[in-house]
Amino acid sequence: MRVSDLLYAAYERHVRRSLPEQNLPRHVGVMLDGNRRWAKARGAQTADGHQAGADNIKPLLGWCEEAGVEVVTLWLLSTDNLNRSPVELKPLLGIIEGAVEGLAAEQRWRLHPVGALDLLPDSTAHVLKEAAESTAGVDGMIVNIAVGYGGRREIADAVRAMLQEHAARGTSIEELAETLDVEHIAQHLYTKGQPDPDLVIRTSGEQRLGGFLLWQSANSEFYFCEAYWPDFRRVDFLRALRAYAVRDRRLGK
Repeated sequence: MRVSDLLYAAYERHVRRSLPEQNLPRHVGVMLDGNRRWAKARGAQTADGHQAGADNIKPLLGWCEEAGVEVVTLWLLSTDNLNRSPVELKPLLGIIEGAVEGLAAEQRWRLHPVGALDLLPDSTAHVLKEAAESTAGVDGMIVNIAVGYGGRREIADAVRAMLQEHAARGTSIEELAETLDVEHIAQHLYTKGQPDPDLVIRTSGEQRLGGFLLWQSANSEFYFCEAYWPDFRRVDFLRALRAYAVRDRRLGK
């Protein structure tokens, strides 16, 4: 083993021991960003970067389990990403399908697709639905798979579903307007019934939300990591947890 590996392992243990276990997030959202730049920096094909990113998902989920995280939301593909060229999009969707099938086969986590599945190719939507069905009975960490996801689209879908529900009940627009509150919309989000994310991590050095969990992240803490997603290591995750743990979350108080 190289000296650098020994030093890294020692530093990782130090960061892990410094975490206050009573103040860790229940729900962690992760924006898996930087696959294409990772590939470009290595002179590799774009698909190689996406595959390297997919290969890093299972380790992340293991780290989350170790930290007692209850819900993880992984943003794999946005609605904007669906506009990429077919040359890139087709293999990317295939990689996502393979990653989701692999996670489902573990029977270790309860997978829950979040996104506009109607915008996806039938094969991709089918894989996501099958993964949800096959893991529905798993008593493990909930893993939201955000594919074809956009925060504005989610809110629009939630409002649409709410209006349809009330229309079916015979509620008039005037009656709904008088009683409408934020919980009415929250009850129709893709993540309904789940705690909002306490911590949102974005890799690759970008410092913007980009439409990720716009509604749910109103009170989230954010951690921006310079590493491209395929290079994101356990110590990077532990640093994010440590940064979260020491913040004073007053939540408006």
